[in-house]
Amino acid sequence: MKVYNPTRIRNVVLLGHSGSGKTTLAETMLFEAGAINRRGSVEEKNTVSDYHDLEKEKQKSIYSSFLNLDWRGHKINLIDTPGTSDYIGEVAGAVRIADTAIFVLNAEQGVETATNSLWKYVQKYTVPSMFVVNKLDTDQSDFWKTVDEAREQFGREVTVVQFPYSEGSDFHAIIDVLRMTMYEFPEGGGKPDKLPIPDSLKPQAEKLHQELVETIAENDETLMDIYFEQGELDEEQMEKGLHISLVNGQIFPLFCSCASLNMGTGRVMGFLDDVAPNPLQGNPPKTQEGEVFELDPDGKPVMFLFKTHSESHVGDLIYFKVYNGSVQPGMDLVNSSNSSSVRLGNLFLTEGHKRIEINEIKTGDIGAVVKLKDSEVNDTLHEKGDDVKLEGIEFPPTTIRTAVKLTKEGDEDKLGHALHQIHREDPSVVIEHSQELRQVIIHGQGEEHLSVIEDQLENRFNLDVEFITPKIPYRETITSSVRTQYKHKKQSGGAGQFAEVQLLIEPLKENMDTPDDLKVRDVQEIELDWGGKLVFQNCIVGGVIDNRFMPAIIKGIMEKMENGPMSGCRARDIRVSVYDGSMHSVDSNEAAFKTAARMAFKDGFMKAKPQLMEPVYEIEVTVPSDYMGDVMSDLSTRRGQIQGMDGEGSIQKIKAFVPLEELDHYSTRLKSMTQGSASYTREFAHYAQVPHDVQERVVKENLELEEA
Repeated sequence: MKVYNPTRIRNVVLLGHSGSGKTTLAETMLFEAGAINRRGSVEEKNTVSDYHDLEKEKQKSIYSSFLNLDWRGHKINLIDTPGTSDYIGEVAGAVRIADTAIFVLNAEQGVETATNSLWKYVQKYTVPSMFVVNKLDTDQSDFWKTVDEAREQFGREVTVVQFPYSEGSDFHAIIDVLRMTMYEFPEGGGKPDKLPIPDSLKPQAEKLHQELVETIAENDETLMDIYFEQGELDEEQMEKGLHISLVNGQIFPLFCSCASLNMGTGRVMGFLDDVAPNPLQGNPPKTQEGEVFELDPDGKPVMFLFKTHSESHVGDLIYFKVYNGSVQPGMDLVNSSNSSSVRLGNLFLTEGHKRIEINEIKTGDIGAVVKLKDSEVNDTLHEKGDDVKLEGIEFPPTTIRTAVKLTKEGDEDKLGHALHQIHREDPSVVIEHSQELRQVIIHGQGEEHLSVIEDQLENRFNLDVEFITPKIPYRETITSSVRTQYKHKKQSGGAGQFAEVQLLIEPLKENMDTPDDLKVRDVQEIELDWGGKLVFQNCIVGGVIDNRFMPAIIKGIMEKMENGPMSGCRARDIRVSVYDGSMHSVDSNEAAFKTAARMAFKDGFMKAKPQLMEPVYEIEVTVPSDYMGDVMSDLSTRRGQIQGMDGEGSIQKIKAFVPLEELDHYSTRLKSMTQGSASYTREFAHYAQVPHDVQERVVKENLELEEA
């Protein structure tokens, strides 16, 4: 297998909403380059990239697929990514290691919501970007509407390089305003004829050509001078200017294609060869310290691991990008995350499920290695004595959760192993072993994402599982002050137990005063693991309770706070002052005072007007303006509080506070309301009081559980 130098490599990620045609475009690119002899299709379930059984069943991409092709001496590493928000975790790593992003837009639908979400990742990693408007042969295609929406969403930097001669069933030719040529395709697609631009479209083409020239010139002083002197730039100068502007994010070139008819693909690949950055020219990665890491083909080897995929009979296949030097099988490196020594096994390039063994991978190239010991996604491998740790991939916050329950006892260890492996392969899945809720909770990106995880647990790991509604991590607190006491007295045979405590229990507030009748001797402020505080004040005078029993009193209070008196949920934001009590010279001990404190706190808590608190999340819904009213009405039924709205062209963003309980299955409802065109993100905001009816229900359910 040929080994390519960095200057001949292009790392390209295909991004876009589900149904925009990314997989078909990738298939056509492979075919045009001669990497495959026959084009497959999503409908026939025989494409190179969508090769998993689930992808064939759903007829959509679920995993990122890695392909490579040679186009006129350049190696294009092509990454086909899912377009459904449920699988955004698969996209994050691909964007992190790409040098160019191609956004594929559906000419029928324009700019869809998933494209906006993906744009944020591209901007975060400053990946040079371009657009391809696809599906121009469909009856409802509207190229110029799509262009307008792209400019509304992504700025005036979106610059037309091509536009269609005609759309719909008559689509067969593309006007290229960079080369001022019309490409007319034969009926079956493929290599086009180069023809003069028709007179009827010349004025429009010349106007767009002039706009392109001006955009290129204004981003480079040398080209600007040439433009002022000559009034024009030649094709070589324009390509040079395009390259500079593309790398600096000053221009987002826009092309045309109909991937299903194999029209326009070759020109896109030619542009990648001629203009798109190679790995040495793109924006370099940063180290974890935030310093720029400059790639050096002659330097010591450094490789970054960005994806893990497990294959039966093979084991873990770990994908990596080389950022320095070159790597070969048998090379000994050090993992900067755990300082362990790692020996590289066989190295591969991949074309979907097909693996091609290779003896060397150079700077900027992407490869895969099997059975890499003690290594995970986001690890950096380097030579011994070197000290490099590259910035990791930032995976998106989760938007949905479910509890998983085994229907067969004895498989707990097997379930733990399966969930660990799923998280290794997809770090956007978060596994929570909640002692508080006594549940194993899976956090994911959407209902589809959870269904894929369930399928893996059942069919790949042979587990009988049930996904059930997860409990809500409520919190308890109090709203009034109360004084309480408890005397613990026990005598049975040998040594007895005796302890008496008197407590003042108060809701914790800022700058609280202490009652005049109490004198504070010592204060402990305890930050609780589950949020909030416990402030404990020792107000004992006269030595009625020895200081050595204070830790036991605190421990008793903490035990009851961890298993709240009202609902069994954790308590927070309370001040407790122990101000009186008694002890026995023989029968008093730590166990007795812990029990007395726990019982006194429980009794006082229930008399202090207890209040249940629920977790509230701040959500941001990205939705086409046509569905704004429906989404806002639905949020109001979910006890949502709208915080603001912001428009970006035809896409609207709604921010709101919504209780976690009301967000169960919200992603499904949102997609149903908006025909799959909306998405949302969420982040924990704060705890807030629950309505009275919710509190009564939760307390009743807890009581029934205790009595069962």
